[in-house]
Amino acid sequence: MHPAIDGYLRHLETERRLSPHTVSHYARDLKLVADTLSERDQHDWAGLSSHDVRSLVATLHRRGLGGRSLQRLLSALRGFYHYLLREGLARDNPAVDIRAPKRPRRLPKTLDADSVNQLLDQTRADDPLTLRDRAMMELFYSSGLRLAELVSLDVDSIDRADASLVVTGKGRKTRHLPVGQPAIQAIAAWLKARATLVTDSTERALFVGRHGRRLGARAVEQRLALRAREAGLDQRLHPHMLRHSFATHLLESSGDLRAVQELLGHADLSTTQVYTHLDFQHLARVYDAAHPRAQRRGGDHSEED
Repeated sequence: MHPAIDGYLRHLETERRLSPHTVSHYARDLKLVADTLSERDQHDWAGLSSHDVRSLVATLHRRGLGGRSLQRLLSALRGFYHYLLREGLARDNPAVDIRAPKRPRRLPKTLDADSVNQLLDQTRADDPLTLRDRAMMELFYSSGLRLAELVSLDVDSIDRADASLVVTGKGRKTRHLPVGQPAIQAIAAWLKARATLVTDSTERALFVGRHGRRLGARAVEQRLALRAREAGLDQRLHPHMLRHSFATHLLESSGDLRAVQELLGHADLSTTQVYTHLDFQHLARVYDAAHPRAQRRGGDHSEED
């Protein structure tokens, strides 16, 4: 079964020009499917039925694969069968109507505004790496960037005069985003320090490491976790938490879900709607703190009991 998978992965790389990261996900999921089917002595893609796919999903679910992972696996399998049909290696697509078990909706973790200020205001030293870290954090929170988007930025991605930036996100879609003044100031300070680290005039990365080369995603994660500890935050900080905080605070203030969708680069409004649940959490906290009878919800329930 693996030669057909290899052909499909080459198709994704050369014809669809997907990123190596995305192709590796397809490879892992399809290899898991092939190996699991082989355990049942099923070695023919053309002979697979929808019943077989349902049984496969049930088996992997029992083995601990969650709803999100199974959704991704089924998406990979459906795409794979489109390729097999095109190549004449299958007669139908047995995965087309199969759905993964529903997963519980998890709300993204965020920082409140006070914690964001605590994080950003404590980073005041003027050594190059501290200036860089502050600029990165300001930009995450100012413009709601994904981690991959931030590390892909070049020096000319930022228009400081216009207080805006251009970024290429998922699906290679380009967004033109505003940048807040604190972030613009932090970037200006960092660019002066960057010049002391970069010796290669062809290096265009906005954010570089101590050796003057483009900073990787893992390094950004480590630096943000360090800055959070230094600021005394009681939770581990990851880049997406600043993106979630940006979206939540903007929605709480504006109530404009469509605008938040555009700024985040979500293709589907339902993806952005998770932040309406966070907004309700904010309202619930206000209710608990202010309503005369709200104390019944979290306090002494002896009367109801």
